[in-house]
Amino acid sequence: MAQTTHRQPVPGPQLETPAGKKRARALGIPFDGTPGALNSITDVAGVAVGYTTLIRGEGKLVVGQGPVRTGVTAILPQPHEQASLPVFAGYAVLNGAGEMTGIAWIDEAGRCSGPITITNTHSCGVARDATLKWLVRNARAPVPPWWLPVAAETADGYLNDINGFHVREEHVLAAIDSATGGPIEEGSVGGGTGMIAYEFKAGSGTASRAVAVGGDRYTVGAFVQANFGRRPQLAIAGVPVGKHLSAGTFRKSDEGSIIAIVATDAPLMPHQLKRIARRAGLGVARSGSTSGNGSGDIFLAFSTANTEAAAATEGVQTARFLPEECMDPLFTAAVRATDEAIVDSMVANETMTGRDGHTVVAIPHDELQAVMRRYGR
Repeated sequence: MAQTTHRQPVPGPQLETPAGKKRARALGIPFDGTPGALNSITDVAGVAVGYTTLIRGEGKLVVGQGPVRTGVTAILPQPHEQASLPVFAGYAVLNGAGEMTGIAWIDEAGRCSGPITITNTHSCGVARDATLKWLVRNARAPVPPWWLPVAAETADGYLNDINGFHVREEHVLAAIDSATGGPIEEGSVGGGTGMIAYEFKAGSGTASRAVAVGGDRYTVGAFVQANFGRRPQLAIAGVPVGKHLSAGTFRKSDEGSIIAIVATDAPLMPHQLKRIARRAGLGVARSGSTSGNGSGDIFLAFSTANTEAAAATEGVQTARFLPEECMDPLFTAAVRATDEAIVDSMVANETMTGRDGHTVVAIPHDELQAVMRRYGR
């Protein structure tokens, strides 16, 4: 009699990062919805992500010398040769103890231009200014007289010498220039290097969903820099895992922040993208957060459709868009992708020790799986 062989899933971009770190789906976490081929924001055609990661030194903090656990992330809504041109965009704020530059213009004009950068709180200005220099050097016509690029931040001072200003112009430019499509790394990379979520080591995470609207298919991808929450709040796939995995906790209040960038190829108007951005907040809530007083929870959504109309400077333009009644599948996709991206930022990670010997533990895979099984998940 032939013997049946039960094969494990073949590792691929939905299960592993390019460096071979396990993603949440490799642990059998039952997420809702259908992911894109890469389960990444880069499933949206033309979107690219680049990192500069800075890790050096150990021991006692010496301001200006380290230890350094930080970096910068660059997200390009369009390929490098078109990155200076605008895309339709919208933003939302769940709690405002944070910073995202350029949002006043997004609110006014419904579009943003250039690479989007995410870094630590005290390097947000450097990231913005370096992006401006990149735009001046690389802009494609039509060239406006000014830009208001998007730079966002979360605080990494528990592990990093945040007052040492270690992220410099060259690091931002390197992240932008190295941005690529395809599978991208997660965890302690780029701006997420020194970040913490639910008192586990976290940082950069991504996920996507493929959705059908009418007879067409679209992709919604999310990227997060996760740095928020307390352990007892943490929920994964509806399971209160934070109440069972209490080792290594250290916080007494809900502090930190999360930046979420949501990309889609669905043809949407700026007010619709604002609605999409709001749904990222529901993805954050799914993971357990109540958005504490000290948290900066700020979200941006953009569409890669209608690029010619968004970039036009004169004449009557025509733009395609979906009716409001068709938005529900996109809302659902944004919620689910944001939630999974947060979980991935923790699962695809390792324990890190930073300034003054502060250690933040990685979420233990075996124990997480055991808790999920206890709840039948």
